Amino acid sequence: MFRQLRIASLCIFLSAGAAVAQEFWLLPPRFFVEAGAKINLHVFVGENFTGSRWPGKPTRLTSFVHYAPNDTLDLTKTASQHDTLSTSVELVRPGVHLLAFSTTNSFVELDAETFNTYLKANELERVTHLRQQRGETSKPARELYRRCAKTLVQVGPSRLDTVGTHAWKTGQPLEIIPEQNPYSLKPEASLTCLVLYQGTPLPATQIQIWQRVTGQPTRVSRFHTNKNGRVLFRLNGPGNYLVSSVYMEPAADRKAADWQSTWATLTFGIAGRGMK
Repeated sequence: MFRQLRIASLCIFLSAGAAVAQEFWLLPPRFFVEAGAKINLHVFVGENFTGSRWPGKPTRLTSFVHYAPNDTLDLTKTASQHDTLSTSVELVRPGVHLLAFSTTNSFVELDAETFNTYLKANELERVTHLRQQRGETSKPARELYRRCAKTLVQVGPSRLDTVGTHAWKTGQPLEIIPEQNPYSLKPEASLTCLVLYQGTPLPATQIQIWQRVTGQPTRVSRFHTNKNGRVLFRLNGPGNYLVSSVYMEPAADRKAADWQSTWATLTFGIAGRGMK
């Protein structure tokens, strides 16, 4: 009986660890639409840029903002006023539209082995060192985690984007900002992204990039930001792209949790020839 309870507890811990380590992203039905299109933006959670619809309740939403060319629409109240989260967005003006979505904290407690593996997988060495200094390496960890997701949608021809909406700062706790407009780049061009935490560039931070093309295995690459919080990577042809990062620090209230993590993603599409 005791052994069965231990196995059950381990399964719960591993399942919780996997849930925390999963990515969280926004995915429109199409990244390229005509002016006036109305879309239902999908919120996904999973691994390897494949997943399922996020089951989160409207109360988990802290902000949902639509940055359109020359206009900003706060959709938070509209999206969360019903029992079911509403993510319907109307894309009226031509150009790049930026949609930003943030959640409240969730709590999870992980056993030492699961948490240490999680830190290693995401290259969160600073937290590993702090746990060593505190003598906590063999102790469970209590974590608060929140999500910040952004997506870019091209409305109409890409040549009509003149206001740089793609690079607007949203004020999310952790955000990934593309410094070039992905929709004006060729499929084999390079893209620079700036990673900010609380508005400050994050150096030496792992960035993961997934590329998904229908009918092909998902490709993943890993890079690190430089001392200025920037990362440069090459686009490997057409497809849907997901860029992600995570930052963890000691929790402000040690009674509530030991650690606070913040996850961020950015999604966009790169079209093949003749699609722009």
